[in-house]
Amino acid sequence: MYGLQPLSDDVSTLLYRTKGGQKCPLIVRTRGHRLEGIWHSGSPMGMLLNSIRGMYLCVPRNMTQAAGMYNTLLQSDDPAIVIECLNGYRLKEYVPTNLMEMTVPLGVPEIIRKGEDITIVSYGSTLRVIEEAITNYLEPAGISCEVIDVQTLLPFDINHIIIESLKKTSRIVFVDEDVPGGATAYMFQQVMEKQGGYKWLDVAPRTITAKAHRPAYATDGDYFSKPNAEDIAAVIEEMMAE
Repeated sequence: MYGLQPLSDDVSTLLYRTKGGQKCPLIVRTRGHRLEGIWHSGSPMGMLLNSIRGMYLCVPRNMTQAAGMYNTLLQSDDPAIVIECLNGYRLKEYVPTNLMEMTVPLGVPEIIRKGEDITIVSYGSTLRVIEEAITNYLEPAGISCEVIDVQTLLPFDINHIIIESLKKTSRIVFVDEDVPGGATAYMFQQVMEKQGGYKWLDVAPRTITAKAHRPAYATDGDYFSKPNAEDIAAVIEEMMAE
């Protein structure tokens, strides 16, 4: 939060204020999302979305995706924030043979699981919780889920990939670990209003967020403060029954 003011007032606006005369190709590498504790587990994405228009906001789900985003950003003159998954540092990943050359397009979501019944839109560490909900609860119940990783929040789905998924499933839920009215509300507005997603709905769209408080202490506190697999499965089962 101490670093937000110069990013919001100076870095984000420099290109506009100077009519393209000056650029600030700054890449802020930071970490966030799921861990534990009142300070370590916050996810104030709504604060960033409303403060740094003029910068890219990248939310990779793992370190491989992050590397691809850095390779993309290093070819650009635009500033960006990349929020790496804090609990992703503990996980092993396959290292691509082209790690130093691979790029990830910004503003283009990735469909990481194909399905027919419901579209689940999320990013970052929450995608692993969604996968747990699908594997343990939804798939055994015969519910086919299409999972979309937005990859970047600024820009957001420039090719309207999410709406194409919604046309197929007619159900959609937005999931993250920001507080209610944060990044899920932003994604909801982008898809429902800007992309006209309301035209394709069979049931009311939903958002699943953290509780409206700072994350509580310890593992059990984090579990109940943030969306867990059981919460996600319960909402989706309700939507399927609606």
